[in-house]
Amino acid sequence: MENRNAKERFCFYQINYTLTEVPDNAAYFHAQFRRTNPLPYKQEYTIADGIKGKGHYVGTALFVGLNGANRWWGEGEIKFYIDGDGDFPTICGTGTEDYFGGAFDWEVEGRYVTYSTPYMGMHQVIQPDGLYKSQQRFSMYRWQIMDPIRFKKDLRITLQDLGWTSDRKIFPRQDDIASVAYWYQTLPTAPFPGLPDREQLDI
Repeated sequence: MENRNAKERFCFYQINYTLTEVPDNAAYFHAQFRRTNPLPYKQEYTIADGIKGKGHYVGTALFVGLNGANRWWGEGEIKFYIDGDGDFPTICGTGTEDYFGGAFDWEVEGRYVTYSTPYMGMHQVIQPDGLYKSQQRFSMYRWQIMDPIRFKKDLRITLQDLGWTSDRKIFPRQDDIASVAYWYQTLPTAPFPGLPDREQLDI
């Protein structure tokens, strides 16, 4: 744990444990944060990469901050590349909104509607005018507890950043996207990418 604040902070914790034999093939919990702002034009956002070993994927937390075009943004497919997949993923979703349990851009009577369930939800952080205007921020989660994605050798996960033009054509966006990926896997763990520094996180 690292304190990046200019002031000293205190951390309180409690550890519960069991004295027992741990098998060599035990899967350990992992969580990895990533952020890209802005996402380069026509590039897919990487939720997780470099996962090597045997395990299962159990969830995604996703933040999207809209940059530029203030229109619908959630058409991108989430893709799971499993056990040596090349250009084509084993699992390809139907859109960001669908993966997080929504449809038809979460819109009811001209406004986004938030929801929370045991396994998925969508929470708006900022919505100035109700729909499609500047500085919108969204936070979503999907816990794949009942439907884990299992892998034997490796796993990579990407997400397209796609939206609509004013005449309802699909186009690539360049939004601010951050995520935390959650999974279990056998050891050893491949090195994680470096975290943004304090100044980058402020942007």
